[in-house]
Amino acid sequence: MKESGVDSQKIIRRKHDGQLEYLPDDLTVEEPMEICVGRKVLATTMRTPGHDEELAAGFLISEAVVRDRSAIAKISRGGDNRVIVSLAGDVKLKLNSAQHFGTISSSCGLCGKTSINEIRQNFPAIESGNVRIDIETLLSLPGQLRNAQSDFARTGGIHAAGIFHLSGELKIVREDIGRHNAVDKAIGRAFLDGLLPLNRHALLVSGRASFEIVQKALAAGISIVAAVSAPSTLAVDFARESNQTLIGFLRPPSFNVYSHIERVILEAL
Repeated sequence: MKESGVDSQKIIRRKHDGQLEYLPDDLTVEEPMEICVGRKVLATTMRTPGHDEELAAGFLISEAVVRDRSAIAKISRGGDNRVIVSLAGDVKLKLNSAQHFGTISSSCGLCGKTSINEIRQNFPAIESGNVRIDIETLLSLPGQLRNAQSDFARTGGIHAAGIFHLSGELKIVREDIGRHNAVDKAIGRAFLDGLLPLNRHALLVSGRASFEIVQKALAAGISIVAAVSAPSTLAVDFARESNQTLIGFLRPPSFNVYSHIERVILEAL
């Protein structure tokens, strides 16, 4: 069950006419959460509370710590800000040099990754050939995501990630103060439900598309990644190499396609 990601604080607001008023204001909650595998603290992430088990599961799959649903025996809470993942009896935790995470901020994701080449080797490029989305469906996604953002309407300070079927149906939406956390929560839900790979789905994020976002989508088998804002150069390069379609500035009626445009149906059939 989702926990409250919003807190109310008293503020002083100066209005247009210069008058001051003292009133409550809704703010997005940001708190640290430890992701533990057994007794080992794997990472501490700054996140908005809610769907923490999904966040832990999505983090583990998107960072190639685990690859199959069967590898996780149980996910439990170790207090308000700790999630403990118990691996199946025959699964051993093995980390390479790119998987030492430390503290993860809400703004930049895993800024301390040591080798992009190692990360590329963790996940094969997308192989799906018959994955396409038409323009009208693509243009419908931002409105659907915006309508599903309950906390954004209250705070104006939270990101969303939505997983859509290629038909345009919104399957999963999650919110968090960190873009990468919102993606991990959405992917984690799909992973726990045994739905990966999401090879007939698209991912839309409410902010910009960083390398982290595209990499996490690749881990889930998602071939179409869209963002309301701009992508980074590394995100574009990674999407091209990984055979992913990357769309930026998806603001109906316009958008930019940065890689593998063949998945977007540009004309009526």
